[in-house]
Amino acid sequence: MTAVDCERILFCSEQEVSFPVYAIVRAGGRQEKVSVDDVVTIDRVAKEAGDTLNLEPLLVVDNGKVVSDAAELNKYQVTAEVLGEVTGPKIKILKYKSKTGYKRRLGHRQKYTQIRVTGIAAK
Repeated sequence: MTAVDCERILFCSEQEVSFPVYAIVRAGGRQEKVSVDDVVTIDRVAKEAGDTLNLEPLLVVDNGKVVSDAAELNKYQVTAEVLGEVTGPKIKILKYKSKTGYKRRLGHRQKYTQIRVTGIAAK
């Protein structure tokens, strides 16, 4: 090991390593990994565009500290702003029975709500 390598190791160990703050939240029967300013599509919620929404955190990672205890998670709050309602892809359904002339064609588009996460903070 040369003197230059030793200087690099010391320099790297002196630098602060920052971890992003993110949370795993429950949103409409599913779990989503979110961080601040993320835009996420969740199942439809009855809120207008511009309203705020509080999401239930299941796990929070804050500067390398992992919080998953229910008592500790009650101290954290994940807030989001509703951007609007969007629709999913069209699903085509075709029912057919041979030799009877029975045909039925249906379609479905699921409605979703798009949100932007505005904060992950301790209460």
